[in-house]
Amino acid sequence: MLVDKRIYLASQSPRRRELLKQLGVSFDVLPLRSVAGRMDVVEVPRADETASEFAQRMAVEKAACGWRAVDARHVLRFPVLGADTVVELDGTILCKPVDRTEAEAMLTRLSGRLHLVHTAVAVKQEGRMEQCLSSSLIRFAELSPLTISRYLDTGEYIGKAGAYGIQGRAGAFVEHIDGSYSGVMGLPLYGTAVLLRTFGFAV
Repeated sequence: MLVDKRIYLASQSPRRRELLKQLGVSFDVLPLRSVAGRMDVVEVPRADETASEFAQRMAVEKAACGWRAVDARHVLRFPVLGADTVVELDGTILCKPVDRTEAEAMLTRLSGRLHLVHTAVAVKQEGRMEQCLSSSLIRFAELSPLTISRYLDTGEYIGKAGAYGIQGRAGAFVEHIDGSYSGVMGLPLYGTAVLLRTFGFAV
């Protein structure tokens, strides 16, 4: 094992930072947008992509973008971790809502229904890329228009796939979960630990 072995996190998500801390992994956040000339990862599914395929492609692209940033900055060449979370309802991908109206429509569709949450994680170092996928089945309670409106008032839906965060007030909407709670939050702890061990981390 290297002394002071670290990773770079190619994500601004505070939830992913919290979850990595739970694993005891030392990391630095890569502010990707500050890299001159870097093209942002375009988070738009392709016409023929399933929700899980989309999540995996996004995680890989984010890790690759992060590695290009490591190259550009000439910093220590620690592995880069990228992750992406996608909500799937009836085969349809629910991305991050663009505004409150779209968030309301998403929560209305999810009300009283089963849906899937896919979180993909990718780790890149030099020419090596490894990845994993966590898929969880969630059952939402019936949500009244008032309940949805009050939730939207909190602003928690902003930047969240499917317009909700399970770690916040929307946790009260979840009747049942079959899968990884941390994966639904944005970083499956078990799968991430397995990935990092393959890169020599004692997780």
